[in-house]
Amino acid sequence: MDRTPGLSVRLKLTLSYAGFLMLAGALLLAAVWVFLLRYVPERALIVSSGTLTHGVFPVRSNLLRVFAPRAAAVLAFLLMFGLVGGWILAGRMLAPLTRITDATRLASTGELSHRIRLPGRTDEFRELADAFDTMLARLEAHVAEQQRFAANASHELRTPLAISKALLDVARTDPNHDTGELIARLHAVNTRAIDLTEALLLLSRAEQRSFTREHVDLSLVAEEATETLLPLAEKRGVTIETCGDITPTIGSHALLLQLTMNLVQNAIVHNLPEKGIVWVNTSVRPHSAVLTVENTGEQVTPELASTLTEPFQRGTERIHTDHAGVGLGLTIVKTITHAHDGTLTLTPRPAGGIRITVELPTTDPRSDR
Repeated sequence: MDRTPGLSVRLKLTLSYAGFLMLAGALLLAAVWVFLLRYVPERALIVSSGTLTHGVFPVRSNLLRVFAPRAAAVLAFLLMFGLVGGWILAGRMLAPLTRITDATRLASTGELSHRIRLPGRTDEFRELADAFDTMLARLEAHVAEQQRFAANASHELRTPLAISKALLDVARTDPNHDTGELIARLHAVNTRAIDLTEALLLLSRAEQRSFTREHVDLSLVAEEATETLLPLAEKRGVTIETCGDITPTIGSHALLLQLTMNLVQNAIVHNLPEKGIVWVNTSVRPHSAVLTVENTGEQVTPELASTLTEPFQRGTERIHTDHAGVGLGLTIVKTITHAHDGTLTLTPRPAGGIRITVELPTTDPRSDR
């Protein structure tokens, strides 16, 4: 933004300091002058001891002639002292602000690794510097995450395109190749590419929070999701148990349904080979609504659980399943949860499997801002 040049903050502080010092000095001199006028007589009587002469001469007029130039000298000294001292003090006071400004300029050029690390005890400038350092750290982590996501997304999108090209090259070089098999494989690859694109669009929509918030009952959302995925659960021999009372929250019904669908589908697919169980529960806590989805399955370490929400983090068992997805299921869950100002917690179950808890506010947090 173009702005009209103005005085620097240091000069403004200097002039303010000097002006305040001049005002204080003038008030002090005025108080002295009032005191002198009150207690010094207008005229004084002179009596000569050698002769019988006496007289009266004015005192206040002589006092004014003596006091005025000295008062002016004092004010001039205060002005010079205020300007020099104010300039030095303002420079020292604004030194931290200079470091913060330099860090801001570096950040604007893309240098996010720089930190201010302002020394000294806590004050307003140090609180500002610490807050700015925290913001830079989060921004650097976010940019790094976005770069990793872009690289992974590019790789994932390139894979189906490369497979399609290879299949078409085979069909072109081998006219006798089974057309039905080729079409089926192309259809599967194309479906995967479409699913991945739709998942990326859903992530973008959730991150931008471009959705209308409304009253949503999580218990009804959970019931709808489980009914939709019941055929998949029956196919894989998994039992779904759902319970919970009315669980009101604020958000997008479509996004929260997608969140629940992803959680339940993930719990079904990554379960025991047979006789697996998925528990879906909704509950109400003070100021929050809770959705919990847990399943049986193989042992999950805390280290692995902490990486499951990263984009395209899929283990070997996910790649070879018949319902592998695109590697964005829990990433979408995490993004939708954060878009609704909620928290997502992944906890390994001691007996195997994992418990995933989504806690959402019961009121719109933006209404308090």
